[in-house]
Amino acid sequence: MSKRDYYETLGVSRDADAETLKKAYRKMAMQYHPDRNQGDAQAEMRFKEINEAYEVLKDPQKKAVYDRYGHEGLEGAAGMGGGGGGAGFSGFSDIFEEMFGDFMGGGRRRGPARGSDQRFNLTISLEDAFRGKTVEIKVPSTATCEVCDGSGAQDGAEPITCPTCQGYGKVRASQGFFTIERTCPTCQGQGTVIDKPCRACSGQGRVHKEKTLSVTIPAGVDDGNRIRLSGEGEAGMRGAQPGDLYIFLSVARHPLFSREGEHIHCLVPIPMTTASLGGVIEVPTIDGGRAKVTIPEGTQTGQTFRLRGKGMSLLRSSQRGDMFIECRVEVPQNLTKRQRELLEEFEKESGGDAKTRNSPDSEGFFAKVREFWDNLTE
Repeated sequence: MSKRDYYETLGVSRDADAETLKKAYRKMAMQYHPDRNQGDAQAEMRFKEINEAYEVLKDPQKKAVYDRYGHEGLEGAAGMGGGGGGAGFSGFSDIFEEMFGDFMGGGRRRGPARGSDQRFNLTISLEDAFRGKTVEIKVPSTATCEVCDGSGAQDGAEPITCPTCQGYGKVRASQGFFTIERTCPTCQGQGTVIDKPCRACSGQGRVHKEKTLSVTIPAGVDDGNRIRLSGEGEAGMRGAQPGDLYIFLSVARHPLFSREGEHIHCLVPIPMTTASLGGVIEVPTIDGGRAKVTIPEGTQTGQTFRLRGKGMSLLRSSQRGDMFIECRVEVPQNLTKRQRELLEEFEKESGGDAKTRNSPDSEGFFAKVREFWDNLTE
């Protein structure tokens, strides 16, 4: 099945700038996040498509490849990238050199390939997103081989010049009037080969290893935010520069609170008597404290009260958002005989003239219903 156009996936035009792309991504990621659509396979698929589209379009190099060659160009780039597990982002410098190097003075020897960037998904609680936290994570990755110290050669032997390309890193082939250069298949463009490869790493200069890393999560992070750990990705080939590690954050659903940007929402059930007579209720706050909310007489379901400065922390700021308390008036159940008698007495008292009626909304609604039926019989 063909992939959806990345710009169409994010709902933006092809000339959208970085800020527009970011806003569109955040809006759609929030809409289709699995925590908000539990059990919805289509929403989960859309969420993955949205993340994939944004990963490409936010990167200038990847975006340039996609704009010119579409999905096929990206698949070609991925096939030419560095190896290793995890979600790699490297290889785009390779495809640019393949596509443009011969026309723009290319042909330099590349040297050992830089390690691939990696992605790690980390789910945190809403409280951790509010306060910030330092956590330890274990990441399957590659590390420099200690036996050969990353050289890839056995017993300290030096790499030798590639016999296929004579150290140039590329080979040439003539096709009619044209001479085309391609990356050397023997040395993969490095210009040298290992004559006596290290037995521990098979000449790669790196071995598979699980890393334990400490990650500091700042207060105020949100779904989709990422943290970059420079140099903590996969080790490079034969001593080359390592890649980076990107921590993608996901905030778990909370049993009491829901989040909307920097604001917190809390649905609070209140007794019918409190809603009718008024009173004071106590509600929890995200910082672990308590706040008192005055409920006015005659409060209805859906009525919202705002607590300023009781919401989420703002990223890289000492300020906080607000908290919104939404009331849900609870109808009493399992009435005693006396309670039922009192309610029936209340019902009789409420049936007088308009001044003593206590339910103006329902009175107005049923008046409209009667008018509707009367019009049908005319």
